[in-house]
Amino acid sequence: MFTIKTRDKETKARTGLLKTPHGDIPTPIFMPVGTGGTVKGILQRDLEEQIDAKIILGNTYHLYLRPGTQVIKEAGGLHKFITWERPMLTDSGGYQVFSLAGNRKLTAEGATFKSHIDGSTHIFTPENTIDIQRILGSDIMMVLDECAPFPCDHKYAEKSVALTHQWLDRAVERFRGTDPLWGKEQFLFPIVQGGVFDDLRKISAEKIASAGMVGNAIGGLSVGEPAEEMYRVIEVVNDILPEDKPRYLMGVGTPVNLLEAISRGIDMFDCVMPTRNGRNGMLFTSQGIINIKNRQWMNDFSPVDPEGPSEVSLRYSKSYLRHLIISGEILGSQISSIHNLAFYLKLMRDAREKINEGNFRTWKESMIKRLSVRL
Repeated sequence: MFTIKTRDKETKARTGLLKTPHGDIPTPIFMPVGTGGTVKGILQRDLEEQIDAKIILGNTYHLYLRPGTQVIKEAGGLHKFITWERPMLTDSGGYQVFSLAGNRKLTAEGATFKSHIDGSTHIFTPENTIDIQRILGSDIMMVLDECAPFPCDHKYAEKSVALTHQWLDRAVERFRGTDPLWGKEQFLFPIVQGGVFDDLRKISAEKIASAGMVGNAIGGLSVGEPAEEMYRVIEVVNDILPEDKPRYLMGVGTPVNLLEAISRGIDMFDCVMPTRNGRNGMLFTSQGIINIKNRQWMNDFSPVDPEGPSEVSLRYSKSYLRHLIISGEILGSQISSIHNLAFYLKLMRDAREKINEGNFRTWKESMIKRLSVRL
């Protein structure tokens, strides 16, 4: 399952190995987001060869609506449908339902929502989201939860936590009462909620830890709260979550966020930022953050990133990439997305290396200074 390999002496950072039926995942790790069965604009070949993604995400909400679970079941599961042989995690769809705001209703039974595609009405329950993820065949499944908005008052957050915990009990029961469809073991991660309220986060962390699952997740952060609030909540929660199990911080974040979270004991991350921001011309590089649309890059024929986290980072110039992005060429989005994801994955490899060497804190502080530069 999960083994801690090394611990940093000056922070709570650690390296580990999570074993899954589709491969081993070294931690800390960043997981590219493949919402609808694709990491947008990137071939699986490039995920493997350029980016070296050890695990990617799929999203239950989007895959349930399109192409639908029946199609994926006939294909033999999501791995076969998208021809991806490495590990995969699927989100329960709770966050997507949360983001629908006016088009959803939460009750003790589950979350009723209207499809963003055709307006049809559907319901996600703790049980059927497990059933759907059994069909998808992901290595790691997530429980249905409610992600409370920021800001919200204590009373709302308290009700939200109670609902999330009620759903957790039902999801665990369904998980334990069903078997994988494709002959490979699946893990279930529960999710800590509670907004920015320490007392609720402590209650939720204790409840989640008591479920006894292979790993645990922290949700409801990076939804608008200040970064320092997020870091404080991580510390509160990680003081309670079991040390010998992987901790997954959902939907976070910038490279600086990742490094700060690693130093507080987080092992797994996902975020759409590298691909979404890349498509819009924001590049994370070894020199700092670049808005490639800026005129200053028009005649800059140096590589996108001379430290080259991927082949495309070295092959193409800033001038050429700016031209592609400004022109709306699809290739520009592809190069930017591959580069940014490769940068994130290299950052994780470097973090693991520095933890192993015993100089993670010094390296982290120097990297944060570099990553805070906007060019």
